[in-house]
Amino acid sequence: MFAHIIANLPQVLIDGLTLGVVYAVVAIGYTMVYGILELINFAHGDVFMTGAFIGAVILFLLTGIGFVASVPALVVFAIVIVISAIATGMLGVGIERVAYRPLRRKNAPKLIALITSIGISFVLEDVVRFIAELNTGNYIVTTPPMFDHKFTLPVQNVIPFLNNATFQSSFLLVVICTLIMLISLDLFVNKTKWGMAMRAVAQDRDTASLMSINVNRVISVTFFIGSALGGATGVLFMIQYGTIDPYIGFILGIKAFTAAVLGGIGNIRGAMLGGIVLGLLEMFAAANLSIITNGAMGAEYKDVFAFIILILVLIFKPEGLFGKAVVEKV
Repeated sequence: MFAHIIANLPQVLIDGLTLGVVYAVVAIGYTMVYGILELINFAHGDVFMTGAFIGAVILFLLTGIGFVASVPALVVFAIVIVISAIATGMLGVGIERVAYRPLRRKNAPKLIALITSIGISFVLEDVVRFIAELNTGNYIVTTPPMFDHKFTLPVQNVIPFLNNATFQSSFLLVVICTLIMLISLDLFVNKTKWGMAMRAVAQDRDTASLMSINVNRVISVTFFIGSALGGATGVLFMIQYGTIDPYIGFILGIKAFTAAVLGGIGNIRGAMLGGIVLGLLEMFAAANLSIITNGAMGAEYKDVFAFIILILVLIFKPEGLFGKAVVEKV
């Protein structure tokens, strides 16, 4: 049993890293909003889903006019991901202005904002499903294949007791793009004036406003960046897995929230690492649960791992692996 588990580790690492970086970027959207507003924006997972569908629509349009066949695939990908990121960024700003800002002005309880975010989540799911069914008759959409060339990683030539791992060229695209987004966001938050303003608002919103920082504008920028990253990640998910539906954002959003809690909610670097760790653990469970339990549990139980991890973290380290405990001064 253990020999089989060890032999398949290279494939598990590749699949887990692919899924983990997706979780990481979506988790950042949760943690950015929470860091500034102390709000869990449960609609963020469906912003991710909306980005995937916007990307699919653009890809179908470009395919229909023959553009895809006449230009390199990387150019098509760049157009799709940029437009999707901008569109979902604007969607995030719209959600903040229409749904969250009025509640903030009225000093509504945080529970009201949380319920509002859940409501927005259902609205996005049903609107996307209605549009998809109206145009295609089916809300499950399969996109044209891109970057599907397969490679084999000859691990066995170096370490004989490990099996070779296979991956598509889309794996490289997903990992490289997400790393660029994560590094760029980290530099933006820590090295720019807007990033400094975001950190100031996150630390003390009232004091930041007294120091001539436009708090509402900073919050809008935060929603734009988080939503744009989520939408771009939706495009990467669409290209990697090829099939999307209006409900992919729900379970993935919950897992990304789990990753944010695992890393330390409000901690951007913690969200990055939490997403990767969660993806690796989930893929390990999917590959090996049947072997470990002698067939009693199959790969379909991998989702349970995300929530077991969430419960354990909340019990033993509520601040997360990389977060800091908050000390209340009386």
